[in-house]
Order: sequence, then C-alpha cells, then structure tokens
Amino acid sequence: MNVAIMTDEVGWHTRQLQAALRARGCLGRCVDLADCRIDTTASWHGLVIPGFGRELPDAVLVRGIAGGSFEQVTKRLGVLHALRELGIAVYNDARAIERSVDKSMTSLLLHAARVPTPPTWATESQAQARRIAIREGAAGHALVLKPLFGSQGKGLQLVGQVEGVHHPLPDIAAAYGSLAYLQRFIPAQESPGFDWRVLVVGGRAITAMRRVSSHWVHNVAQGARCEPALLTSELAQLAEAASAALGMDYAGVDLMPSRRGAQVIEVNGAAAWQGLQRVTPFNIARALVDDLLDRRLAGNGTDRTLQRSA
Repeated sequence: MNVAIMTDEVGWHTRQLQAALRARGCLGRCVDLADCRIDTTASWHGLVIPGFGRELPDAVLVRGIAGGSFEQVTKRLGVLHALRELGIAVYNDARAIERSVDKSMTSLLLHAARVPTPPTWATESQAQARRIAIREGAAGHALVLKPLFGSQGKGLQLVGQVEGVHHPLPDIAAAYGSLAYLQRFIPAQESPGFDWRVLVVGGRAITAMRRVSSHWVHNVAQGARCEPALLTSELAQLAEAASAALGMDYAGVDLMPSRRGAQVIEVNGAAAWQGLQRVTPFNIARALVDDLLDRRLAGNGTDRTLQRSA
C-alpha cells in the first residue's frame, strides 16, 4: 500500500510517519502539495501526484500545507478535495483543514456545538474592532489579536487593559490582512501559567500535556516547556467534542484553564507532536497510522473499489 504524506517540510515528523507505515507493511512517500498539479490530459483522474505516475495513492496523510497566495492555497486544497471525491481516504481531508486553519470558522463551529470557548469576534472594520476592544476593556476584559491563519503562537498581541497597562489595537491593514480576529483573553490561573494540548485520534482523546511558560503565549515554538498531564474525563470530553465539531480525523486541541473550567482555544488540523511525544509513553505516529489504516481505510474500501473499477 502506497501512502502519500502531504508535507512542505521533511524532517522528524515525516520520518516518524514513514517508520510507522513501514511497520504496517506500507510505503510512505513525502509529497509537497505545491508540486501537485491538475492535468486532465495526463490520466483518467486528471491529477499529477509526484512519485505516483499515472496512479493515485492508496491513502493520503496530511502533515502540512505550505502557505502561499490565495490562488496557490486554493489549488493545493483543491487537490485534496479532488482526491476525496475520487474515493481516496484523505486524513485530515480538505474540509477539516479549512475549518481548522480559519480560526474564525473554528470559533463559530465550537460555539454552535456548545463547546466552551472564549467569546470571539472577526471583523474587517478597524473602527468596529476598536469599539469591541473598548467595550471589553470597560467590562474588565483584555483581548488577544491573532492572525486568522497563524500558527505556533506567532503574531499574537494583547489588546486593551492588561494589569494596568494599555495595549492599543494596531493597524489591522498593516499586519493582519485587514481583518481583526479577537478572542477574549483568559488570564493565567497560577504562576507560571499553562495550557493543555490534547491529541484526539479517530474521535478519541489519547494523550495530553501541559505547556508551561512564564509568558502568556504557551506554544512550544515560543519557548514553553512540555510536562506530562493527566488526561481527565473533562479534558478528554471537551477535546473530543471540539474535534467532532470540526469533522477531524485527528486534531491537536488547545485548552486553557479558567474560573469557569477548561475552555477550548484552538483546534489544529495538522498538529505537530514532537513535544507531546517526549511526555507520551507510546508512539504517536503509530497511533495515527493505525487509525488511518484500520478505521479510515476500512470505511473507505467500497468507494475506492468503485473508483478503481471506473
């Protein structure tokens, strides 16, 4: 069985996935979606996936999608959409990726599913964003301004009154694509502060860690340290509900402790797990591959057979 690992970076994660696939008798081939193309003269299906000739992979595991222009990203996601329509198991598929990479859609779907998540606003109006910040500040709340498509804690800013210091709203046209995505700030409940990262695979929460930092941003890429965390029933249920709300095969769910209990901050559809692996006693890549092969491919067999016979 040949599995395409869609990634724009080859490294530790892809080596882990390839090893886990080999252990199951499969071949994992790394492919950059930027190198895939549509060519309706090349084959019956109209796609060109490097390394697969005129054939299609038996399954696709999405590890990462490179950024680019709106047109480039649309084409890359279009390839994933096409593969799904052609009967290929895509893990996570383009619909799930789109829901998770767009933070405003994530927040909307979490809210609709009644998953506890901080109040959130997304607006293209600088004036409206400023009014929201003023209103929230008057109620004693600060806000976090985030890039809509950001990751790894990059580009986050506090807005409003934080511990007596005013943080003005920057010009959203200059650095945020003329869009303000604002989320109510949850202050740390202890010092140093922390959040949880819970990994959900196949609808089930399987491991968790605490990301601890003296800074209010708790991403590992921003210097937070990883600690083992007990996967409580509350954390598991919230993370599983968040993953289900976005239709994910696997998800890294970020939660913050608050006075009202844990709240879901973000849901990651191509979550890194190197830090989590350091505090997890089992091999995470094997868990992902096992779920792909034993659940997704088992449920995808009929469609795949029909496509091949066509």
